[in-house]
Amino acid sequence: MIRINLLPHRELARAARRRQFNVLLGIAVAAGVAVFALGHSIIAARQSNQAERNAYLQQEIAKLDIQISEIKKIREQTQDLLERKQVVETLQSNRTEVVHLFDQMIRLLPDGLYLKSFKQEGNVVTMSGYTQSSARVSTLMRNLEDSPWFDSAGLVEIKSATVNNLRANEFVLTVKQTQQTPEAETAKGSKA
Repeated sequence: MIRINLLPHRELARAARRRQFNVLLGIAVAAGVAVFALGHSIIAARQSNQAERNAYLQQEIAKLDIQISEIKKIREQTQDLLERKQVVETLQSNRTEVVHLFDQMIRLLPDGLYLKSFKQEGNVVTMSGYTQSSARVSTLMRNLEDSPWFDSAGLVEIKSATVNNLRANEFVLTVKQTQQTPEAETAKGSKA
């Protein structure tokens, strides 16, 4: 029988498989490194892109914050102007009330009744003075109730007093001043 030595052939096949394995291992490592590098570059590009977007959004947010602060300032100025306008309108509407108040007081005061003080707080007028008789105080109160400019006349107190060595009655009364609309004023003016 012929003996054939297959050992070197086995060794050669084993060495060829080892070389093939090493080449495939090198290709696999290279492919892994390439995939890793590609993935890393893709992720880095996306992060860079997102960072740019974030920076853009921050810039736009800063612009909007400035605009919001300007809008707040404008609203505050508008509110301030509206408050000033309201004060002017109130002053404008109350401008004639003082004239009517004094005009009505002159017309409504009966003879023999003298005012010592006259104070207005809001729409409540407090009057104090002297009279020769208490009937004149009641006449004044009736006149105030009949006037369209006054309402709810009330006597606070009446007492005896001596003024310039003369006996008199000292009184204090309150009355509410009513708000007149421009239509009521023109209607009243046309009747007079």
